[in-house]
Amino acid sequence: MLKNDLIVRNPLNALGTRDNGIIDPGSFGAILSRAGVGKTSLLIQIALNALLRQKNVLHVSLEDPVRKVNLWYKEVFYNLAEQFKVEQVDALWQEILPHRFIMTFNADNFSAARLHDRVVELLDQDIFTPRLMLIDGLNFSAAQREQLLAIRDLATELELPVWFTVRTHRHEQGNEADGIPVQLRDLNDLFAAIVKLQPQGQEIYLKVIKGCGDSTAQAAIQLDPATMLLKVNK
Repeated sequence: MLKNDLIVRNPLNALGTRDNGIIDPGSFGAILSRAGVGKTSLLIQIALNALLRQKNVLHVSLEDPVRKVNLWYKEVFYNLAEQFKVEQVDALWQEILPHRFIMTFNADNFSAARLHDRVVELLDQDIFTPRLMLIDGLNFSAAQREQLLAIRDLATELELPVWFTVRTHRHEQGNEADGIPVQLRDLNDLFAAIVKLQPQGQEIYLKVIKGCGDSTAQAAIQLDPATMLLKVNK
């Protein structure tokens, strides 16, 4: 299979995938789930979709070191390549690597100001110009609106879509009317798209809470528990 075929057959297309990463530049997207259900894997699949389109992706991790994040990428990529029978997979992996930059922070010391400074350093030194940013591990239970607004200012300035992972907990109840979890209850207006990974028995379903177009195909999207890859249940 050629790279273009991999892009065309990606289950993410059911979410209205665009070249810029599903959501518009300057917009926020959120991936919700409890710990261990697959937030980071889905985040990386969004990243890989952009990387395959030769879009530069900045992955910001507040939990894991660079080496562990890279291993995540490699595992998801090779599982994806195996699933779709991609040829010359090693060459394709080397082709997309220059389009990815991993940036890590200590979660306790993370701030929008620190992120801004680090990103500006990359730009000023002509090291890396991101077209999509992912932030994995931000504590939304403690996150302040001002910090997210500052990140949105950066995203707007650089014309970047930004995806976050949001950890939820079994005992917490969201708004029954719209499915918004407590972590985003007062921040909902900042997000253009919100998706949730919902375990049901032995299956994990992707539920669109907000944004991502309006497609009946979305109801059939699952995350394979064995490979943590998206699949369409036909």
